[in-house]
Amino acid sequence: MTDAGTPLVEVSREGRVLVVEMRRSAKRNAVDRALADELDAALTQLDEDDDLWAGVLAADGPVFSAGSDLGAGGDYHTERGGEYGIIRRPRTKPLIAAVDGPALGGGFEIVLACDLVVASDAAVFGLPEVARGLVPTCAGLFRAPRSLPLNLARELVLTGDPISASRAYAAGFVNVLAPVGEAKSAAVRLAKRICKNAPVAVRASLAVVNEMASADDAAGWEITGTAMRAIAGSADAAEGVRAFFEKRSPEWTGR
Repeated sequence: MTDAGTPLVEVSREGRVLVVEMRRSAKRNAVDRALADELDAALTQLDEDDDLWAGVLAADGPVFSAGSDLGAGGDYHTERGGEYGIIRRPRTKPLIAAVDGPALGGGFEIVLACDLVVASDAAVFGLPEVARGLVPTCAGLFRAPRSLPLNLARELVLTGDPISASRAYAAGFVNVLAPVGEAKSAAVRLAKRICKNAPVAVRASLAVVNEMASADDAAGWEITGTAMRAIAGSADAAEGVRAFFEKRSPEWTGR
């Protein structure tokens, strides 16, 4: 909830589909403790309600998500979902990301945690952490190479530059391209296509696909931890964050 008592996540039903919409647009849907808790609760509802067969994760405002709220001090983990309430969550039902604006850093890692992606022409995807002297910490370093061609994933990680929705679609990452403002409705239509099928068969099939895709997650988290330790306490990491808040170009020293 906001200070005014307004929910940070709006949940609605479209038949068998649960639509979960982040509504912290004033903060570019950056995730703090409160937003993580509400996302966790909404996705738990999807998991546990037998009448729901698929979900859509969308966002209000011009930005899908900027990822971590740096003011949260890393306090955005939940017991069931891990980072942001979604990154490490084991799920049994299909979840579609509806992206109608930039999904950068942790915002892109939220998309990577979903099963399918619908994006409008306003969407861009990127991992800008290296531009701040940091590394992606929410599975982007190993999920991006699984979901995108390897050299494209390397480009995202090493340059920090984003790619357009059309390029992501051409690479096979985006399932459906939609006009600006229509990603959520297009994602609901895709979810309803899934819901025409036998839910037990869908869940069983998804479990196999996701288990095969995530078989090396433990190694991915371990190697990500190694990367995090490599930059911890570095002068460049401190300079990158400082420059970000001061809205200036960082001055790297390589230390």
